[in-house]
Amino acid sequence: MEKSNITTDFILLGLFNHTRPHLFLFIVVMTIAIASLNGNALMLLLILLDPRFHTPMYFLLSQLSLMDIMLVSTIVPKMAADYLTDKKSISAAACGLQIFVSLTLGGGESFLLAAMSYDRYVAVCHPLRYPVLMSWQLCLRMTVGSWFLGAMDGIMQAAATLSFPFCRAHQIDHFFCEAPMLVRLACADTSVFENVMYICCVLMLLVPFSLILTSYSLILSAVLHMHTTEARRKAFSTCSSHLSVVGLFYGAAIFIYMRPKSFRSANHDKVVSAFYTIFTPVLNPLIYSLRNSEVKGALKRWLRKCTVS
Repeated sequence: MEKSNITTDFILLGLFNHTRPHLFLFIVVMTIAIASLNGNALMLLLILLDPRFHTPMYFLLSQLSLMDIMLVSTIVPKMAADYLTDKKSISAAACGLQIFVSLTLGGGESFLLAAMSYDRYVAVCHPLRYPVLMSWQLCLRMTVGSWFLGAMDGIMQAAATLSFPFCRAHQIDHFFCEAPMLVRLACADTSVFENVMYICCVLMLLVPFSLILTSYSLILSAVLHMHTTEARRKAFSTCSSHLSVVGLFYGAAIFIYMRPKSFRSANHDKVVSAFYTIFTPVLNPLIYSLRNSEVKGALKRWLRKCTVS
């Protein structure tokens, strides 16, 4: 097959067609994206303004909201503009930037969720030792480490992906630039890169996911020894909600990045990618924060203050 220079623009085929059912789905996705941006921005604002939330737990939540805002802002505006204007081209530089930012935020969130599960484990299982086991110093180190490891993964995969020579047809059957989708277009042997990417996914996804499962297993074990039924019910409800979001995020990411190439389907990949880039971010403020009585109380106080002023 003919090769062309990697500086040539790519064509994103998108998530939707110009049909009435797809127009409805596009409106639904845009509504979810706007709700995600508003919910996470509100959560971030509450944590910044209310001194009661200046704790390690809420600081980690603020970083999660920041990552979700950036992830949705990186992907959805371009997807919406492509659909509305029918101009689907994206430069190689912009494509590389999308790969870098999405992997930085996705990888960072993977480690951040593990840090949050450790925070919950210490709070439930060792409440008296919480200030020592979950100090501000450790919290900041885990946060910086999450951003750093995500950025390293993003730089490596973006640079390696765009270094391949691509075939003449620069059509990406996706709604944003994602490394596995571009690898399919390469007119070169990508087996070494795919093996390295698989190892990175084990470190970036399976290791944090295993830590999360371990933390919540220990939490559930502690919950079972609680004396009151109400306390057990509340703890089970919280843990199941957290694990459902965690399972959705890691499940979708593992499906995209760790599935063998021979089992890949563009339509399946697009739908699954939408889950962890668009749908999961709208669930995070609901599950982790807005169901929290402290957060709801702070929101009511803030709304009253705005109404009075």
